[in-house]
Amino acid sequence: MSLTNPTEELLAALGADVVILDEAARFGASFDNARLSFMPEALVRPRDEDDVAKVLALANRHSVPVTPRGAGSATTGAASPLKGGWVLDMSGWKNLHIDSDAGLAYVQPGVVTADINAEAEKLGWCYPPDPSSHKYCTIGGNIACNAGGMRAAKYGVTRDFVMALEGFLPTGEWVRWGADLRKYASGYNLRDLWIGSEGTLGVITGAVLKLLPKPEARATFLMSFSNEKVALEASRAIIGARLNPSIMEFLDRQSVRCTLDEGLVLPFDTETVFAPALLLVELDGAADAIDLAAGRLEALMKGRAVAFRRAKSVDEAELLWSVRRKCSKAMFRIADGKLNEDIVIPPRSQDALIDFTLELKERTGLATPIFGHAADGNFHVHIMYRRRVAEECALAEKAVAELMGKVVELGGAISGEHGIGLSKTPFLRLQHSEAEIGAMLAIKRALDPRGILNPGKIFEPFRVWEHEIVRVTLPWD
Repeated sequence: MSLTNPTEELLAALGADVVILDEAARFGASFDNARLSFMPEALVRPRDEDDVAKVLALANRHSVPVTPRGAGSATTGAASPLKGGWVLDMSGWKNLHIDSDAGLAYVQPGVVTADINAEAEKLGWCYPPDPSSHKYCTIGGNIACNAGGMRAAKYGVTRDFVMALEGFLPTGEWVRWGADLRKYASGYNLRDLWIGSEGTLGVITGAVLKLLPKPEARATFLMSFSNEKVALEASRAIIGARLNPSIMEFLDRQSVRCTLDEGLVLPFDTETVFAPALLLVELDGAADAIDLAAGRLEALMKGRAVAFRRAKSVDEAELLWSVRRKCSKAMFRIADGKLNEDIVIPPRSQDALIDFTLELKERTGLATPIFGHAADGNFHVHIMYRRRVAEECALAEKAVAELMGKVVELGGAISGEHGIGLSKTPFLRLQHSEAEIGAMLAIKRALDPRGILNPGKIFEPFRVWEHEIVRVTLPWD
C-alpha cells in the first residue's frame, strides 16, 4: 500500500504513541502563552534522536512545516504552529547531569530551568539565568529565545552560559556546535547562531551549560522613591558606584498601585513604605563583602530614597520579591487585556521612556504600567485594554506601534528576552535595515532550504489583532 499523506507516512514510521492525532492533544499544542491558536495536523513526541531525525527528514522531503515546542511559555507566539503541519514536542526530554568537577550541566531541552539551578546548588554551583517563568519554562525554549531574567544584571543571559549545542538541521542531519571545553576556536560559531533563532534554524536535543560557584550570601533591599525618574537615577548611581547588584528591579507607580491592591501581607506598613516608584535590589557574594556593599548602598540612597529596607531573613526577602512577582498578574485589575512589550532602553534614554509612556497613557486613556530590569535597561511596558471594547483594542494596537517606534528612536531594542515570534513581526523593520534582514534570510535559506522549520516567524509581518485570542487557563496562570 502506498502512503501519499505525509502524516500517515509519519504515523506508519513512528507509531501512534509518538505521532498523536487526537484533537484535544493537537489543540493543546496549537498555541503558546500568546494564546494564538493554529491547529497542527499532528503532535509528535519523539522518544530519541532517531525519531527526531525521521520527523525532520520526512518533513523536509514533503515540505511539511515543523514547529519545535517546549513548555509553551513563549509570550510572542513563537511556539504556535502558524502554518499547521507537525508540532515537535520536546518537553519530555528531561535528562540532567551536573559535572561538579568541571562546573558544567548537561541538559536535554525539556529540563525545567529552575531544576537546573536547584540541582547545581546542591553541589555548590549555580545556574544564574532566571526568567520569571523559570519554575515551568524549559531550557530548550530559553536557548531558542535567548532568555534573560532578573539576574542578567550581573551574570548575563542564556547565551552567556551555553558552551555547546547538539541537535538537528531542518534536513534531519545531526550536528554539534561547540564542545564541553572552556576554549574552543574551530570553525564558524554556529552555536550562537542557533541561540535566539526561535527554532527556525535547528532542533536542539542537548546542551552543555556553564555553571558558576554558588554565592556565599545574598542580601535583599527594597527602596522607594518620590517618582520614577528619581528611582531610575538612583539605579544608574548604583551601577556607577560599581556595586554590581545581581538583581535590580524597577516598578513604576502604576505597577506599585496594582501590587498594593492585590493585598500583599508584608512585615511593614506598605502604604507608608511604598512611594510612587520602587527599586528591589539583591547583592550577592562573600558575606563580609555584602555587608560592606550594603553600607555603601544605604549611604548612596540617602537623599534619594524615601524609604530603605533590608530584608532581615530569607523569608522576608521572599516576601519582598513577591512585590515584583505579583505585579504582572495584578495588572488585570485594571483591564482584562494586556500587551507586554519587553523593550530595552539605554541608560541615557530611560527618563524619555517614562515621559513617553505617561504621555501615551494621558492621550489614549489606557494604563501603561512598567516594571523591569533597571540594571540592563530591559523594561516590560504594558498596554492595558478591555478586550470587548473595540475602541480600546484599536487604541492598544496603535499604542504598541508608537511605543516600538519610540524605542528605536531612543536607541533601544524592540525585544530583550521574549524574541520576535509572531507578535513583534510588524516591528522588525523598525529595528533592522533591508540589508540586515536579507542577510538573516540568506542564512535561513542556507540551513533550511525548504523553509519547513517554524515557518512564518520573525520575518513575515503578522497582524495579531486579526486573530482571536484563545480563552484558556494555563498551568502558570
